[in-house]
Amino acid sequence: MARHSRKIDILNAASRIVSHQGIFNLTLEAVAKEAGISKGGLLYHFKTKEALVSGMVEHLANNYREKIQSHVNEDTEETGKWTRAFLNVTFNHGYPNKDWNAGLLAAKAVNPELLKPLHDAYREWQHNIENDGLDSVDATLIRLSTDGIWLSELFDVYQIEDYKKKQVYERLMDWLNNLQKENGEQSDTQPINR
Repeated sequence: MARHSRKIDILNAASRIVSHQGIFNLTLEAVAKEAGISKGGLLYHFKTKEALVSGMVEHLANNYREKIQSHVNEDTEETGKWTRAFLNVTFNHGYPNKDWNAGLLAAKAVNPELLKPLHDAYREWQHNIENDGLDSVDATLIRLSTDGIWLSELFDVYQIEDYKKKQVYERLMDWLNNLQKENGEQSDTQPINR
């Protein structure tokens, strides 16, 4: 268990460096110093900078996968559960350390192929959202709107005020609930052909 914890400490340190100092300051030496370990200790867990960045992306993707799956498992409604889980997790239960998103920026700069775990997760989420029992275009629009909030924060382009973010979340959730009701009404009167 200590090894897992040390790896997380290292990944947290790398994320802080990218988030606060920039991608070009991400070196193995800087990460070791930030994590409070020797470079040899860091190399035990991550042999290269690329392996470190890969670990950052994998950890982020796995964390979101687990949270979304947990919400899906807890949802008692069949229709819209994947879309609801994606919306809820991204707005309300994202990674507690916002610096983690910096790993995505590092991956794009170091080697875009390191984003594969996130690409795989999104392929899976999009498939599930499109087959969620809702209109697939509406469900996709909700996902893309949700991503827009997240990406504006990631790139620090323009962050809306917290009250406005809450209003956007509530509007998207209302839309989703209305889609679910419409789907329920349709299924009472006619089968949905897929």
